[in-house]
Amino acid sequence: MKRRSFLGGAAIAAFGRTSLAQPAIGAKAKMLIHVPQANLTSLDPVWTTALVTRNYAAMVFETLYGRNEQLDPRPQMVEGHQVENNGLRWTMRLRDGLAFHDGEKVLARDCVASLQRWMKRDAIGQTIAARLDALEAHDDRTIVFRLHKPFASLPYALAKTQPTPAIMPERLAQTDPFKQVPEVIGSGPFRWVANEYVAGNLAVFQKNERYNPRPEPASFAAGGYRVLVDRVEWRIIPDAATAANALTAGEVDWLDSPVPDLLPMLRKASGVTVAPIDIYGTFGGLRPNCLQGPTASEGARRAILAAIDQVEVMTAVMGEEKSLYRAPVGYFLPGTPSANDAGMDAVRKRPDADAIKAMLKQAGYGGERVVLMHPTDQTFYDAMSSVVAASLRRVGINLDEQSLDWGTVVQRRTSKEPLDKGGWSLFPYGAPAAEYRDPVFATNLRGNGKDAWFGWPSDEKMEALRNSWMDATEDADRKKLDAAIQMRAFETVPFVPLGQYLPPSAYRSNLTGVLKGAVPVFWNVSKS
Repeated sequence: MKRRSFLGGAAIAAFGRTSLAQPAIGAKAKMLIHVPQANLTSLDPVWTTALVTRNYAAMVFETLYGRNEQLDPRPQMVEGHQVENNGLRWTMRLRDGLAFHDGEKVLARDCVASLQRWMKRDAIGQTIAARLDALEAHDDRTIVFRLHKPFASLPYALAKTQPTPAIMPERLAQTDPFKQVPEVIGSGPFRWVANEYVAGNLAVFQKNERYNPRPEPASFAAGGYRVLVDRVEWRIIPDAATAANALTAGEVDWLDSPVPDLLPMLRKASGVTVAPIDIYGTFGGLRPNCLQGPTASEGARRAILAAIDQVEVMTAVMGEEKSLYRAPVGYFLPGTPSANDAGMDAVRKRPDADAIKAMLKQAGYGGERVVLMHPTDQTFYDAMSSVVAASLRRVGINLDEQSLDWGTVVQRRTSKEPLDKGGWSLFPYGAPAAEYRDPVFATNLRGNGKDAWFGWPSDEKMEALRNSWMDATEDADRKKLDAAIQMRAFETVPFVPLGQYLPPSAYRSNLTGVLKGAVPVFWNVSKS
């Protein structure tokens, strides 16, 4: 399939003449206007894994550790840690000068409550919880993890995003983790301006004047978060041409993820820089519902995997520029130690339509409805969904393709109801590719049932393999387990890998200090 055309005739006609209202000159001097990759609908970084919520959380909240550009964890809210008792006791001390946006000091008990809430929702958090005897606040600045099984990746886990182990006041962290917090208060370098928030239109962040940055230089999400602008506005502009037009006209400063079709034009535009910011990219996937409907069958999921050509999907997502994607891929990020060739024929060799129909029949599929949630306002997910839909119809699947906005998908994917009661079968998503470096952080491989991410696969063998990997001390043993885990994933298909894509950002050339990493960040950025 050729790259899907994202720009209708009306949008193309609008390009070059549609403009946004200019802010007042005095206000513009220290204001940065950003166009995020999607509408910001959820403000709770624990409740959802939405990319746009992850990016917002990086501004408003802090984590105990941050990752530098090389993705190594570094102390952020903490001064450091001490490991004792053969890795079973970790003591962390908060650095001085931490305060929430309401003026209250950040205390160890806030951190404990925040992490306990996060551990109930996040797969890595659940892994920590399964090895944890106690998480305690020994005094106002001292946090102690007492484990009954070592977990050497603890700092890396506490620096992760999506969901983010964000630190918030204890009173908010006591909110049911399956409900969204009623108020946004973090301790990060930006304050959330609640009274200016207009869903689908505007989100506003103000420089946190109380923020006390670390002394060392910033490297992605580690080091000193020095804010060099007074205000950041996120403008939600769903139409790609309008957003690009606003950037070239200088009416906005930064497009998070411009449509690939427009990259050649943006590269030629005066005063515009096109460059990678998320240098690790996104791992695209199709998540099946393992509880309800036809996708509850492993055999049907294998047939769906066989029906989809990753190169076709990635070409639709990123265009013909092959440097912007990697496909086909397995269940681990190419180039990382866990990447391997086990079972890769499942994505490298394409059976014909008749063979896939036979797979469906053998799996007991009899033409039942399969509900694909197709987010039309997310450029990349829209492209993924279009290819997936065509591929599944081609092999005879009775597809109910439901066009929705991404915010609705984020809300609806929490439902475990049957299909006839508003349930779902499939949805596309993108996960931070850097997390797919090993079986611990590639959390969508989990088979922990009701505690798994939306889709809720249950696979005791996969869980046992993952636990063995964490307990292994030799690289050779881990390599064998990497292969076994990937083989198991191709058998049970907890998700369909769709490829790794690396969309660049575009921003005005008068922005300097833009940091690279795995999330767009707004500290260290100045505007001349």
